[in-house]
Amino acid sequence: IPVKKVSFDTIIASYLLNTHSRRHSLDELSLENFGFVKTPTEALIGKGKTQITMLDVPIEKVCAYCCEDVDYTIRLKELLEPQIKERKLSHLYYELELPLLTVLEKMEEKGIFLDQAVLAHSGDALKKKLHLLTEEIYKMAGETFNLNSPKQIGEILFEKLKIVPPKGSSTSSEVLDLLKWEYPIAGKIQEYRGLEKLRSTYVETLPTQINPETGRIHCTFNQSVTATGRLSSQDPNLQNIPVRSEEGLKIREAFRPQKSGWSYISADYSQIELRLLAHMSDDPVLVQAFQDEEDIHQHTASVVFHVPMEQVTKEMRSRAKAVNFGIIYGQGPFGLSQTLKIDLKQAKSFIETYFVRFPKVKAYIEECKESARKSGKAVTFAGRERVIPEILSKNMQIRQLAERLAVNTPLQGGAADLIKMAMLKIDRRLNESQCRGFMILQIHDELIFEAPEEEIEGLKRMVKEEMENAYTFKVPLRVNCEVGKNWKEC
Repeated sequence: IPVKKVSFDTIIASYLLNTHSRRHSLDELSLENFGFVKTPTEALIGKGKTQITMLDVPIEKVCAYCCEDVDYTIRLKELLEPQIKERKLSHLYYELELPLLTVLEKMEEKGIFLDQAVLAHSGDALKKKLHLLTEEIYKMAGETFNLNSPKQIGEILFEKLKIVPPKGSSTSSEVLDLLKWEYPIAGKIQEYRGLEKLRSTYVETLPTQINPETGRIHCTFNQSVTATGRLSSQDPNLQNIPVRSEEGLKIREAFRPQKSGWSYISADYSQIELRLLAHMSDDPVLVQAFQDEEDIHQHTASVVFHVPMEQVTKEMRSRAKAVNFGIIYGQGPFGLSQTLKIDLKQAKSFIETYFVRFPKVKAYIEECKESARKSGKAVTFAGRERVIPEILSKNMQIRQLAERLAVNTPLQGGAADLIKMAMLKIDRRLNESQCRGFMILQIHDELIFEAPEEEIEGLKRMVKEEMENAYTFKVPLRVNCEVGKNWKEC
């Protein structure tokens, strides 16, 4: 049933007002705002009866149950609508989030095709690799044990091999990451976990999620889950397939257009959060580098190491890149020393030099923290708010994490707002042109389209144009477009 117009959505309204919360359902909002508990289903159908249809229920009970849904949805609308207006979120709500509902609904309905034969082949290779890795780990441990049990892994590492744990007796990814340089078994266990997750989450599960009528997978896009405004996806989560591992790419290879003579187009923003950092901080050196279309990491290395651009080595660029991205995520000297495998003193000196060269970036970071301390929230360029009460915590670790969120939210949340604006513009153009190609996925800074060969060039031009002009900043936006016969090729 095509819904012509959605005039209000209580979930999205509640989400924009309280992005830090995950409780936006009708039941939870009714209980929270009116102290009302909706009629439980068992009151309709009787206790203990699970297999029952509404046809078995007296019509008066069905009537009351359905009317509650309508009544409380309207009551919530009357409660939330003035708050949206009062908090100056109307533009974000009515011009961005509500229209996006329709775009996401289309993407869910279209779905994505999965070639099961290709996936099965990848699965076989993955199982072989897991088997070899398991044998290798057993050899290093000197015995067999359950690699899927954190408890048994802890016993092997900390009791049998007498490794001193850096944090309690945890065998989390973070702990294994710290241990792997000195103890290779930790790195192998980490590798095993990554491959096992790919096998169980994707190779085993994806085929069960194919709709028999369409032959495609139809995931659900969540518009009201992340605190930053990013979309998430579930059943399955297609935003989480690792792109840097050979095995992750093999799984992406199984996603391809359903019809022959069709291809995928992948369009992703280039260094969007760094561009937003340049815009928000208004640092002249950073802004100029983007305006001159320079390689930003090479440029940063040139500025920090006092060498001409052509003399920047691979290692210099790599270090500058780590600092650039570390700044976005509020990384301190310790985090940078871990990333670059350098000592703390070196990392500290590196960050200090960076801030001397880019003083307005330093000022912007301090401004973000101070603003969050005063208002208790961080705000994106589009007006999206994220409450950060922990910024006033007496606990230093909690406070530092909150400060990192205060710096990162306007950048990551701003990038989320931007791609949503682009999606709306692209959807409008697709409707106007009546082309057969369509949008199927959004993975944070990237959009994927499926289209027939004859439309590829025109669609590529249009998508690039709309994404690069979705909003005007002090620096140009750049989009990379790739075409491929499957997702891996993109």
